[in-house]
Amino acid sequence: MPAPVWWLLALPLVAGACLPLQAGINGQLAKHVSSVLAAGLISFTVGSLALLLVVLVQREAPSFGLLRGVSWWQWCGGFLGVFFIVTAAFAGPRVGALLFMALVIAGQLGMALTLDHFGWAGFREAPISAGKLLGVLAIGVGIWLIRRG
Repeated sequence: MPAPVWWLLALPLVAGACLPLQAGINGQLAKHVSSVLAAGLISFTVGSLALLLVVLVQREAPSFGLLRGVSWWQWCGGFLGVFFIVTAAFAGPRVGALLFMALVIAGQLGMALTLDHFGWAGFREAPISAGKLLGVLAIGVGIWLIRRG
C-alpha cells in the first residue's frame, strides 16, 4: 500500500484534537441550558445546518431515489453521533478531558479492531494480530495510569 499524502494523516489528527474541545463546549452548553439532551439537539442542529449549506453549495444533495435504496443500518450513523454527543456533554466534564478521551480512544480502537478483523461496515478485512492486541492493551494500561493520577 502506498504511503498516504500528508493531509490524509493530518485531517484525522486535527479531527481527533477537536473531540475533547467539542465535548467541553457541549458540556458547557448543557450546563448553560440545564439539559444534556437540549445541548445535543442544539449541537446537531448547528452542525446539520452547516453541513446542509456545504452540500447545497457543492451541489451534492442525493436524489430521493438514491435515498430509498439505503439499507436500514446505514441510517444509524446519526443515532451513533447523538449517543456520542450526549455522552460527551454528560460524562466529559465529570471525568475530565484526558480520561474521557482515553476511554473514547479505547472504545474506538476496540471497535476498529473488530471492524477490521471481520471486514464489517465497508472496511477492508485485516485480521487481529498480537501487535494490534498489544496496542489496544497499551491504551488500557494508559487508562489505568491516568485514573491513578
